[in-house]
Amino acid sequence: MANSRGPETLAGLVTELGPSARAAYAREAAAAGDFAVVAVPLKVVNDMPAEELAGKIVLDTNNYMVWRDGNIPVLDSGEKTVHELRQEQLPASKVAKAFTHIQAPRLLTSARPAGATDRLALSVSSNFPEAVALVTRLYDQFGFDTVDNSPLSESWRTGPGQPAWIRHAHQNREELALNLRRARRHAPA
Repeated sequence: MANSRGPETLAGLVTELGPSARAAYAREAAAAGDFAVVAVPLKVVNDMPAEELAGKIVLDTNNYMVWRDGNIPVLDSGEKTVHELRQEQLPASKVAKAFTHIQAPRLLTSARPAGATDRLALSVSSNFPEAVALVTRLYDQFGFDTVDNSPLSESWRTGPGQPAWIRHAHQNREELALNLRRARRHAPA
């Protein structure tokens, strides 16, 4: 794993996660992984290790937040989605929007076994079926069902303020699919 401050700042987390975890600089972490999870805000100018992520599936957990990210005209106009822009920044990677409409602590508290009547669902969007398949397996391992909301051009449907975003803690597969259909395109707030 990596962050913007350097591997030494992750020592406590590495200890907590155990002997399979290690901290590195972003380029090293990107090169070492079979796939990558990106949890960094989008920037117009890409500073991610694109070369090291080439050929890999990249799970992008970002949501566009104007108050944090500033205005990005191509996103504000609806011309592109956050994740289409990320795909452009990582052209040799296979980007998937994943884990974007659930709060991280809920991953540990809301998991349910397959078939449970109260099992929640999460969406995934990608232009690559193999990325959707990976996310679907991960969601299942975490204890969630999946709704495929591909391609990346449709990923706005789970963005902040949309029905799927608002109901994230309460929707099963059928409810999530309905909330995706209820989404209305608008510029992010």
